[in-house]
Amino acid sequence: MQPPFTILIHSSKTMRQGGTPVTAPRQPELIKEATELATYLKTLPLSQMESAMHLSKTLALKTKGTIDTWQPEGRTAAIDSFVGDIYSGLRAQEFSAGDREYADKTLWILSGLYGFLRPNDTIMPYRMEMGYTFADPRFKNLYTFWGKKIAGHLPPQGTIVNVSSVEYTKAILPFVDSDRVITPNFLTIDPATGEPKFTAVHAKIARGAFARWLITTRITDPNQFDGFDDLGYRYDKSRSTDQAPTFICQTFEGLGLSIRLQ
Repeated sequence: MQPPFTILIHSSKTMRQGGTPVTAPRQPELIKEATELATYLKTLPLSQMESAMHLSKTLALKTKGTIDTWQPEGRTAAIDSFVGDIYSGLRAQEFSAGDREYADKTLWILSGLYGFLRPNDTIMPYRMEMGYTFADPRFKNLYTFWGKKIAGHLPPQGTIVNVSSVEYTKAILPFVDSDRVITPNFLTIDPATGEPKFTAVHAKIARGAFARWLITTRITDPNQFDGFDDLGYRYDKSRSTDQAPTFICQTFEGLGLSIRLQ
């Protein structure tokens, strides 16, 4: 049976090196396109990689070393590979076996290199943001390169819960009926004004926590979204719409989840 939701998050620039290999590797759906893109990246001189990805020379050297050793046969599961605020909120390392199985059916990780990943797809370390542009006309615009390919793999029906960033959803939402998409908002009360405001690091962690909540509770109806109350957030009916439920926290309770908020 098709799960009630498809949850969109995005990959992170930071990845764990190594990790425990999976016993039954599964390649991503768009591995052919990923291999084509990676093969091109292997041809780039260091100077072009530094310029195209806006990297320091040190980071460009590291990135080139990573892509030079990339291969289609992945080593670790995607859900265990990324490090970042949204993954701090997701806390996938705490999932039960049942949670991981359910996540593999519902969670999509949007990726500049792979297009999209399911949690148990095996991947190699890489650094590739969706917004990068390159000299070769095939890859000058990754949104053009991916086109409708990512969206073409979505279930044809059902609610899409978008907790990804605009940079990545630009590769998929233009090809989806907007009525299917729910994009939660997460705001924090500003102590100086007493008014809610967008705080980027809080919102990123909250997006991951919301995805975690959907996975671990197995709720089936968007009308139940107002029950989310992790990290100090509470549903605010006055600021919410059906397509954009809004959650506000008086005091953010996820300070220990991000290295930026210790």
